[in-house]
Amino acid sequence: MIVSTFISAIATILHTVINIYIWVIITAAIVSWVRPDPYNQIVQLLYRVTEPAYAFVRRFIPTVFGGIDIAPIIILLALQFLDLFLVRLLLEFASSI
Repeated sequence: MIVSTFISAIATILHTVINIYIWVIITAAIVSWVRPDPYNQIVQLLYRVTEPAYAFVRRFIPTVFGGIDIAPIIILLALQFLDLFLVRLLLEFASSI
């Protein structure tokens, strides 16, 4: 019972963290369309939080097509997959214990 509750809590926290990061990526993508002030602290925070993930994807996949960077889309799809697969797997495992 305790292990099951613990795994369920981990799955819920993972789901929350993934959803927050999804919204951060969406926000960063929208902000990048309007040419924000690079010295703004919020813009700098968004850049520092999202750029490592973008760089990881760009290392393996060419992401710029016609001047549009699709790295955020690739990351969003990967995060959705992790959310649907890994979180559901953890919850099913927790319910089977």
